[in-house]
Amino acid sequence: MESKGVNEKNTMVKQSYDFLIAVDWEYDHDFVQILERIAQQEYWLTTYTVLPQNLEETIARLHRGEIEFRFFYDRASDTSPEFYALHQLLLDRKVPILDSIENLTRAADKATMHLEFIANGLNAPYTIIIPPFNTTEHIYLSVVDLAKLGRPFIIKPANTTGGGIGVVDGAETLQDVLQARQKYKTDKYLLQEKVKPIEKDGFRFWFRCFYSCGLVACCWWNDLTHEYQMLTPDQIAVYQLGLLFTQVRKIAQISRLQFFSTEIALNERGQFVVIDYVNEICDMRLKSQHFDGVPDTIVEQIARYLVRHVDNQIHRAMACDHPLDGEIVDDRNLNHLRESSQQLPPA
Repeated sequence: MESKGVNEKNTMVKQSYDFLIAVDWEYDHDFVQILERIAQQEYWLTTYTVLPQNLEETIARLHRGEIEFRFFYDRASDTSPEFYALHQLLLDRKVPILDSIENLTRAADKATMHLEFIANGLNAPYTIIIPPFNTTEHIYLSVVDLAKLGRPFIIKPANTTGGGIGVVDGAETLQDVLQARQKYKTDKYLLQEKVKPIEKDGFRFWFRCFYSCGLVACCWWNDLTHEYQMLTPDQIAVYQLGLLFTQVRKIAQISRLQFFSTEIALNERGQFVVIDYVNEICDMRLKSQHFDGVPDTIVEQIARYLVRHVDNQIHRAMACDHPLDGEIVDDRNLNHLRESSQQLPPA
């Protein structure tokens, strides 16, 4: 796959790859395979996957000028700081990245997103934001403040992400708050009311929605069992769920991310409430392989829109590199771009 070409002067020829994918989680294997299959077979893109095992070698080869990449999809830097060097190196070289560390960090801050959502007209749970323990050791919360949260309420760190780390789901007292905020002393904390969704016709009206480069895909998602079910067009019409899709697009504008998921519940007052604001690196395990995985059809759709975005970004960069100066751009790529634009539905 990575053969080295040598010219007559024994100079190494640079290997050029269209699509670099960085992953650090073993359960990303199936999703990466789907991305690579679509990229290679439908868009003729060359792909390269960087794992913890070949990260150091890849960075070294970049520095030596042996390889280059046209687009970078980073699924690793948020949880594995050792990937930061690769991210920054490609950022400095102006390689398009999905998504940048700057945007991921901003979107991961639940306190920031809460305030942005409220300012932009989205419903969120009643929330009290408290400062980090290491900056404000003593806080004052009145009985009235706690009463507004109801019982039980939720305590969650603003920036610690992934799998509910640091979240207290059934808090009851001020003592619970004081104890919880000392676990991550440099982080802000959110105290939130516990939202109860409508239950009707055997459905719990809690949804996980994905945004992928223009695509909005929503599923039923049971917050108790974490199991997905497909949301059909008929159900969207019958239960008047179209607003879900509008809200996800608004979240995309606010978060500045190209790929994320969010949780939205329909409460007993008939309001859509955004619960888990922005999951900036989505768990894309397949339902066919895992009880709590994402339906395979949805994963395929997400991957297809993501790869189409990669292809568009690469061709846009090629157009900038080759202005109307008489140079010939690769006809294979241009013809394939025309064909793919006819085959895929508009975003």
